[in-house]
Amino acid sequence: MLSEGFEPEFSPDVSLRSAFHQSLNTLAESGVEHLEIALSTMAAPDAHWRAAHPLNELAGSREALARIWRPLKTAFPDLERRDTIFVGGRYRGRTYLAAVGHYCGTMRGDWLGIPATNKTIYLRYGEVWQIGPDGRAVQANLLWDILDVMKQAGCDPLAASLGVEMMWPAPLTTDGVRLALSDPAEAVRSLEQTLEMHKTLTEHNDRENLSREALIAMPQREHWHDKMMWYGPAGIGTQRGLDGFVDGHQLPFRVAFDRPQGTAEEAMAERARHGAGHYIRIGDGPYSVTGGWPSVYARHMGGGFCGLPPTGKPVFMRVMDFYLHHEGRIRENWVPLDMLDLFMQMGFDALGRMKEVLRR
Repeated sequence: MLSEGFEPEFSPDVSLRSAFHQSLNTLAESGVEHLEIALSTMAAPDAHWRAAHPLNELAGSREALARIWRPLKTAFPDLERRDTIFVGGRYRGRTYLAAVGHYCGTMRGDWLGIPATNKTIYLRYGEVWQIGPDGRAVQANLLWDILDVMKQAGCDPLAASLGVEMMWPAPLTTDGVRLALSDPAEAVRSLEQTLEMHKTLTEHNDRENLSREALIAMPQREHWHDKMMWYGPAGIGTQRGLDGFVDGHQLPFRVAFDRPQGTAEEAMAERARHGAGHYIRIGDGPYSVTGGWPSVYARHMGGGFCGLPPTGKPVFMRVMDFYLHHEGRIRENWVPLDMLDLFMQMGFDALGRMKEVLRR
């Protein structure tokens, strides 16, 4: 089975889901003076923190408090957390809870060099939390869409997106926050469908057959719903339908990034040789989640992606994928991707450019 390593019979129980969900909300809404207590309740002192650029990797919750949470709460004193997806599962002996949603607050202060707007800001997130034996996080993976905050603040450093820039909606089925346990058999089916779709993407020969028509006709079409929605990060945007997905993201992406080719096994082995792959593969009822830090290894050989020229350099991508399986196919796909980190590897410092423009 492609879902080998996923352990549906050991899905996080109701009490763990509910307690951790409440801890996340408490942390988001705590005042600066109470953050340390809220964080110690939610995460272990020696937790490993991995966050989007420019935050990156942090050793321990004390450093996370100083570099992530205090600056965020200082800039957004009325912050609140709004999950649209909250799911759990166990993969290779590790227990995970994962979420998609938006932090919402009034931007009263500068954050990461982005100037205060004194207006409402929505900070889009994809988060995967590895949970330890005592119910606290031992690893945090936070793909926050900082580029989208820049755009909301009027500091857009890029050419126009090919997709639609919009707030990510909740799942069509309105059942994304799953505090109760789901059917394990359904969870396996969901994850298997995702991984079967991944296999078609991996095994398509881009070097010999890369065109709009080829991508639309290839076996991925067997897994996507006719009314599929693909929600990309700022800089890429949202697409509807397989043709919209191919036109607005998949074809430009594959033109730009030359990935390992061959069978799924060969391509995965080459990715692993470069340190890329999935740390999470879980299903939860009609949802599935995959993610890697990084999950994608490629060479930047073609132009056009986000309006940037090719560099010929190897690049690594921190990505999560959240899927809704509906009416027998993949209906929706939310894709947090660390765009600022990817741009740095492509020779473009988006935050640095913003600061220089503001200085002048």
